[in-house]
Amino acid sequence: MSHQADVDTFMQGVENRNPHEPEFLQAVREVAETTLPYIAEHPRYAEGRVLERLCEPDRAMQFRVTWEDDEGHPQVNRGYRVQFSNAIGPYKGGLRFHPTVNLSVLKFLGFEQIFKNSLTGLPMGGGKGGSDFDPKGKSDHEVMRFCQAFMAELHRHIGAETDVPAGDIGVGAREIGYLFGQFKRLTRTHAGVITGKGLDYGGSLGRTEATGHGAVYFAREMYKTRGESLKGKTSLVSGSGNVALYAADQLLRMESKVLSLSDSGGTVHFENGLTREQLEFTRELKEVRRGRIHEVAEKFEGATYLEGQRPWGIAAQAAFPCATQNELNGADAKTLLANGLELVSEGANMPTDIDGVHAFQEARTLFGPGKAANAGGVAVSGLEQSQNALRLSWTREEVDQRLQGIMAEIHTKCAESGKRDDGSIDYVTGANVAGFKKVADALLAYGMV
Repeated sequence: MSHQADVDTFMQGVENRNPHEPEFLQAVREVAETTLPYIAEHPRYAEGRVLERLCEPDRAMQFRVTWEDDEGHPQVNRGYRVQFSNAIGPYKGGLRFHPTVNLSVLKFLGFEQIFKNSLTGLPMGGGKGGSDFDPKGKSDHEVMRFCQAFMAELHRHIGAETDVPAGDIGVGAREIGYLFGQFKRLTRTHAGVITGKGLDYGGSLGRTEATGHGAVYFAREMYKTRGESLKGKTSLVSGSGNVALYAADQLLRMESKVLSLSDSGGTVHFENGLTREQLEFTRELKEVRRGRIHEVAEKFEGATYLEGQRPWGIAAQAAFPCATQNELNGADAKTLLANGLELVSEGANMPTDIDGVHAFQEARTLFGPGKAANAGGVAVSGLEQSQNALRLSWTREEVDQRLQGIMAEIHTKCAESGKRDDGSIDYVTGANVAGFKKVADALLAYGMV
């Protein structure tokens, strides 16, 4: 049987059990394509049906969240927590508040988290959660009431040794504060059960920057394999949230020329490169005023707003998709490659669709998949857990040094597991195989669980 036939047969079984879950099925297929050949070479994983076991979460919880808006009207949302695998540590993964949240999205994110957390080398399992609640346009009091109602159910299922959530899209410092405050109230404990906390109540220095900075550190390691660096390279960054802004921040520090930022409305093209002043204005715009990216182009010369467009039509050498899943498709990949693209480092979760991934792999592009390139955020979340357990705080410099070491080690694991016959590196295969092996060995050690 051919490799593709093996993948199709495996996926048919997964699809039969998980119909109407396109995001989850996409994530599983991408892993199956690269791990099934490795499993075939190591029969103990096939005999133990390890990949099949990993495709089924330990449990998936859905619950009603009822809260009151500022007009006194009851509102109803759905809440979720998917606990995928705790083979190597407590479940760990963010909470996402966004209208697009459903079980398929959270299962894809939780499944990816298994491998991402494994790659960090830290003792963390995989999970994800969230709600179809939209914080945009809501008052602080409405967000607070929703978070308190959400945590009234979630607190039953989480704990420092059980499941440690964090933030994600729609869950920033404000939401984490409300969630943790309610957890404390309900449990009467001050445990390290949520990461991404404020510095005044157990958070870690460097956590806010970690995902964006980590994606750039991973890109630096990829360029090193070719004896090159980011200095002087032109870079595209999509998004304008936390990950995108700190990726742009680190790119400026490494003297890369950043040509774009974006949001759901369109892209701002910085013809002469993003400046520090423009970056700080964008940070204040998005994080404080919660405005739209077109305001950046209206304020600064040399910044053009491309309404309804993503950045991928702009010629550049490096791309950092930092917005959301499937924002970069096969046609975008071909455009980028035709314009001289050398490297992609994914700051978001699964931002490139399968056609795009295949195009980058075939072109031998330096392509860092999200489960490796954006692992910096959860890595520093793990460091936050360690600091909470030890009742101490490390300096920003200490955390950053640890982050750089973790990203370099993740790169090493990917490079070792993903080396092709021609000497180039398939980082997709490398990340999946290296992440899989650690979890798979733990599952086999436990027996039939």
